Amino acid sequence: MTDHLTGGDFGFAPGGPVPDDVPVYVISVAATLAGMHPQTLRQYDRLGLVSPDRTPGRGRRYSARDIEMLRQVQRLSQDEGVNLAGVKRILELEAQVDALRSRLTELLAELDATRGEIARREAKVHQSYKREIVPFAPPGSIAVWREQRRDRP
Repeated sequence: MTDHLTGGDFGFAPGGPVPDDVPVYVISVAATLAGMHPQTLRQYDRLGLVSPDRTPGRGRRYSARDIEMLRQVQRLSQDEGVNLAGVKRILELEAQVDALRSRLTELLAELDATRGEIARREAKVHQSYKREIVPFAPPGSIAVWREQRRDRP
């Protein structure tokens, strides 16, 4: 028998911690960990509140993240008095906020990279200047050009 806490044949290193998103718990264990009846988990799955992974034989497998989600559904419905349709909408909005935060992080990193590239290109252009002295006259003034003679000692 494979110990679900040490990895076994689930694709992660034996002896290491199980990642939160790895589906390892059968419905009876997940129900016990979440403090619910297995039938409640089946109902939440049918409603789309918490959708566990499935084995090839169609058995449900829950991850630690799924169990935390089950606890959140229970808290919202029992402690906060939100109906299951409201809970589903809250979970959808939270997922959308998480996705937007992730995208914002990506865009900020891209913006920083672009700013760095612009600064690098500006520095390269500035290095190409010949640094010659050029006469400057403010707008509206007249500049008189006088040729300098080089034959004087």
